[in-house]
Amino acid sequence: MPGKNFVVRTSPQETAAVADAAVDELARRIALQLLEDPPHRPRSPSGADPTQALALLHVLTHLQRAAERLQRDAALDAARAGAGYPQIGVACDMTRQGARRRWPGLFQHSNEAPTEHQMMTTPARPFDVLLVEDDVADAMLIEEALSARGARNLVQVTDGVAALEYLRTPDSARPDLIVLDLNMPRMNGRDLLRVLKADEELQTIPVVVLTTSSAPDDVADAYNSHANAYVTKPVNLAEFEQAVQSIDAFYLETAARLPRT
Repeated sequence: MPGKNFVVRTSPQETAAVADAAVDELARRIALQLLEDPPHRPRSPSGADPTQALALLHVLTHLQRAAERLQRDAALDAARAGAGYPQIGVACDMTRQGARRRWPGLFQHSNEAPTEHQMMTTPARPFDVLLVEDDVADAMLIEEALSARGARNLVQVTDGVAALEYLRTPDSARPDLIVLDLNMPRMNGRDLLRVLKADEELQTIPVVVLTTSSAPDDVADAYNSHANAYVTKPVNLAEFEQAVQSIDAFYLETAARLPRT
């Protein structure tokens, strides 16, 4: 498949520096053209003239909109050439699901859309996942990775106290899986894990710790508290998505679960 081995030969920081310099030079050139014969320039109370900065801001706003239009055109060209959402996501520094959400109808307009195989058979009911995570960006990535696997009811809470309130509310769906971060306000993941595994009603729910820490003490503490698995969050976006989907694949598709009462 064309684009399958898409690789940028520079680091993200190097690419960003080149792009920033080029856009800055272009924006300043356009702003100067707009200001060649400027009208009366309002002055700020301090006596400084804001016109150049405002002109630059105006130009950058329109450049941003133009870049978004051109980005969609480039994504469409990539799809027509045979690239799939995974490759388009890598090019845009986002997950496959993130690219799909940004351009949901991309392959409806392509001449020869690549086949994207369903990754799982739709279950008789959506799986219920409780995500205990206070980092907004990580929570979004986890949601994207899980939704790519199929039908998922994801409930996110930001600390252990909120998790227990949800789990002990009679109308709440019992999760098939709990994905747990360690470092959170109020009640952290370590304390919540101990409470869950000491509770006769909740202790059989699989709990996977997904955290940034790879410290041996944290790993040992989690397993001593009867965590079902401990996974360190990868830094790379694609690896992060793969890690979450591997958790999902094992605990929601492969491992046997207790029947619901």
